[in-house]
Amino acid sequence: MIYNNTQQNIANRIEDQPKISNWKDWKWQLKHSIRSVDKFEELTGVQFTQNEKLELFETFEKFPLSITPYYLSLIDKKNFRNDPVFKQAFGGIEELTTLKSELEDPLSEDSDSPVEGITHRYPDRVLFHVSNICSMYCRHCTRKRKVGDIDFVPSKEQLQKGIKYIQENPQVRDVLLSGGDPLMLPDSKIDWLLSEISKIPHVEIIRIGTRMPVVLPYRITDELVAVLKKYQPLWINTHFNHPNEITSSAKEALAKLADGGFPLGNQSVLLADVNDCPRIMKSLLHKLVQNRVRPYYLYQCDLSEGLSHFRTPIGKGIEIMESLVGHTSGFARPTYVIDAPGGGGKIPVMPNYIISWSTNKVVLRNYEGVITTYKEPDSYEQKMCDRECEQCNLDLKLGEIDESEAIGIERLLSNKNDSISLIPEDNERISRRDENAG
Repeated sequence: MIYNNTQQNIANRIEDQPKISNWKDWKWQLKHSIRSVDKFEELTGVQFTQNEKLELFETFEKFPLSITPYYLSLIDKKNFRNDPVFKQAFGGIEELTTLKSELEDPLSEDSDSPVEGITHRYPDRVLFHVSNICSMYCRHCTRKRKVGDIDFVPSKEQLQKGIKYIQENPQVRDVLLSGGDPLMLPDSKIDWLLSEISKIPHVEIIRIGTRMPVVLPYRITDELVAVLKKYQPLWINTHFNHPNEITSSAKEALAKLADGGFPLGNQSVLLADVNDCPRIMKSLLHKLVQNRVRPYYLYQCDLSEGLSHFRTPIGKGIEIMESLVGHTSGFARPTYVIDAPGGGGKIPVMPNYIISWSTNKVVLRNYEGVITTYKEPDSYEQKMCDRECEQCNLDLKLGEIDESEAIGIERLLSNKNDSISLIPEDNERISRRDENAG
């Protein structure tokens, strides 16, 4: 027996005499990924109608099918149409419906790309796209435009462009390796990449975003962990969406990473008919923290092409957050965010707990509906920050941290300049003022 009866049966159908070691060999898993409807039917016993097959062929022509045998084995074959693993791994004709509001690049990552492979949106950190390849093609992927390019793996010369950009921008203290999946790269290339980035003096931490513990946990080998341990502090975020994904194999992979000393986080996407339920989400979060993974973000589904069937109203996310606050540990709650279309970044969305606010008192409500007040201090002396840090009486011996010019909302809060508003460039009212002034 390789792992369980389902996995044994799948392995037997892939090879006449599979070796016991094959199933947990991540390269074997990739080699035997399911990429056709016929193969899916053969390995699962599921049968689609001829009309369904025609629709699926049309869908996979645009958005490819790719499922690891491991992730395939998690599907409930008797109730596959309602199975959360099936819905994330196997497409349907609904993916070809593109709404006017949907975009190929909804987060404007390409627009915020100063050089190939780099997205620089926030002042102190960059996203480094180091691979377009994943071990599985997730149906809800926000980067379908990139991940669909299954043959593209950046060369060292191409990656060097991103490394050079980081070297030349000393404000970058945090580098997130993403893709695709960075752990699709061989250990030697990961070692080289982490080594090059770690040499940059102003880079304080490196992060890796990966779905390997979810869809191909056998990729988390002792050899890989040994490579990663050379480059602390290294943070790892993964992507579990449903408690059914946290199997014994997934737990083993997470344990290897946690024992390796890496802080682990999880980023879930709110998906209709997959995890849009307070009970399901709470179960997922509790299982994560049991395995030393801290819930980081709960994403509202992006406006990528073909994802309308996955999208929920924002009210559903707020309902889920309401069910968590006060009902589970604070560290077990993610931040619910909308990654703003057009490159606006992650915007936190929460239930409203402030009912009213006066000069010296705030009226609040708790998760039970209890209404209470908080008395503001009478003697607090307002510190009028003018960003003249040399004159400040606070202890600002902050080592190597440099003060930078305030932007956005922080600039409005600062007293260093006379700005009283942020005005969009194409504001009609202001344009009329300018015309009248002329």
